[in-house]
Amino acid sequence: MSNLTLDVGLAAKLKVAFARSGWTEQLIDAACEGDKLGQFRQVLLGRAVITKVDIDCDAAPFNPWANNYFTIEEHQKGGQWKFDPKQVDFFLSSGQKDGKVVEGNELRKELVKKPVFNANVLDYLLAHPELIPDEWKTDGNGDTRCIFFWGTVYRDRDGYLCVRCLYFGDKWSWSYRWHNERWHSVYFAAVRAS
Repeated sequence: MSNLTLDVGLAAKLKVAFARSGWTEQLIDAACEGDKLGQFRQVLLGRAVITKVDIDCDAAPFNPWANNYFTIEEHQKGGQWKFDPKQVDFFLSSGQKDGKVVEGNELRKELVKKPVFNANVLDYLLAHPELIPDEWKTDGNGDTRCIFFWGTVYRDRDGYLCVRCLYFGDKWSWSYRWHNERWHSVYFAAVRAS
């Protein structure tokens, strides 16, 4: 470990560079975890390169309940995709707007014609939460937004269907909702922007 001293001038220069590049406090905190800065040092020394990773939306999805008799009911493949939040829209059925609710099985029928994202995107975002825009945390009313990835549907041993979602509590996490439940206005479907 070196005896690095960070004088006020160098700290100010670093702060300006972070601000100019769009860094946030959360990104700086994330960069300080583990060996991320050590890996970046390797890039600066010319010993490594940074490549943008695609999400393999064709790969078999993660099944967090595999040992509890859940199976993958449906997995819509989506090819290789570079994450770009501008390419993600949040869909609400007309049955979810203006205080109305829709049953999840009915919502699933409506989403058949929509370009929904699958759970591979969800799991990629959970592995890289620093990429998730802050505005995804809440809807226009300030309520916690639950973003569902309808391209992957799970079935439990009793035959009930569910779909997983991304939401922000004290950190980005996932949950799920059963298809036979009522779905209201904070349960958005992640779809490809047209």
